[in-house]
Amino acid sequence: MNDASTTTPKAEVAGRGLSSFYRNMTNTERRTFWACAGGWGLDGLDFMIYPLIIVTIMHQWSVGAGPAGFAATLTLLASAVGGWAAGLLSDRIGRVKTLQITILWFSLFSFLCAFAQNFDQLMVLRALLGFGFGGEWAAGAVLMGETIRPQFRGRAVGSVQSAWAIGWGIAVIAQAIIYSALPAETAWRAMFAIGVIPALMVLFIRRNVPEPEIAVAARKKAVRPSILAIFDPAVLRTTILASLLSVGAQGGYYAVIFWLPAFLHADKHLSVVGSTPYLAILIIGSFIGYLSGAWLADRLGRRMLFLLFSLGAIATILAYTQLPIPNEVTFILGFPLGFFASGYFSGMGPFLTELFPTIIRGSGQGFTYNFGRAIGALFPALIGYLKSSIGFGNAIAIFAVGAYALFFIAAFALPETKDRVLTA
Repeated sequence: MNDASTTTPKAEVAGRGLSSFYRNMTNTERRTFWACAGGWGLDGLDFMIYPLIIVTIMHQWSVGAGPAGFAATLTLLASAVGGWAAGLLSDRIGRVKTLQITILWFSLFSFLCAFAQNFDQLMVLRALLGFGFGGEWAAGAVLMGETIRPQFRGRAVGSVQSAWAIGWGIAVIAQAIIYSALPAETAWRAMFAIGVIPALMVLFIRRNVPEPEIAVAARKKAVRPSILAIFDPAVLRTTILASLLSVGAQGGYYAVIFWLPAFLHADKHLSVVGSTPYLAILIIGSFIGYLSGAWLADRLGRRMLFLLFSLGAIATILAYTQLPIPNEVTFILGFPLGFFASGYFSGMGPFLTELFPTIIRGSGQGFTYNFGRAIGALFPALIGYLKSSIGFGNAIAIFAVGAYALFFIAAFALPETKDRVLTA
């Protein structure tokens, strides 16, 4: 049931540098690249607003760490459902239309969060935002994977992934500016209000991004697959292993990133503004990690990228959370922590795209990635509830190290897909 060959014609291989792929892109590939990069970056902006303002919310509405973490879990659980639904929808109405719908959805509900009157309302709005948040990645990753040629796919999709760090960085800068200009009880509402910005991306996508020809051809000549087609015996092993890979990748990331601002506040005694440099170095490391992962995904292969970065993430997380180090060393360790805890995502999009045949690619990629998100979504809540008994540092380490160990094992069990050529 696989429709991908395993090699790329030698004549088509471009330069091996990180940026060489961009010079060799067609206009369609470039427009798709910028549309997905913009959407993913602004997706990161919207999602990271909540972890940045969570201490304010907990103080203003007297919310405990457990319920505050559960709100993030609810968002991620909803995003898992939204991601699978968007994958199925993209197989039926197209990648581009689905991408537009999801961007408009999460922009609207991020904006509405600014008007929440109590924590229960905020949880509901964040859950509704999650449907679009999860769907945007599913549609965009498939769109990129099918539009970009195989010899650039890892670098191009990985470079798009780096836009998440840019969106995260914009959120941190906005936090520093807004919290300096406004009282905390107003500043968090202003933070959510800027989440409407991604809606502007839809105007660009409508005018400039076509549906991939391979997807159009597949929908024309094939019977619509069953919603359960990804559990067909021919692809069941791939679906299971890819789902476990995603659990490890996303569980580890959420365990580290979501509670890190609160960890710096509680364990390192840093204020909201005082933690900004620590988050900035983490984001810089994350951005460099994404770009390095993009290059390594094409140079070494997707599997080797996952194996190396999972081991690096385990080592840096243990050092960051378990060693009795001064704040100056914590600041320095932020760079490798961001590098290893984020960079492997550059290989996730192309890898999942290449694992599944075209007719079920949207649903296969949407399900496996978002199954991982659903399970990983439990980690922020569990860490929040365990914090009172074992502390933030220990709780983060337990879940993050376990997740990255699973990531390593699943990557080892899956095949290498570098240079696969996709067909209808």
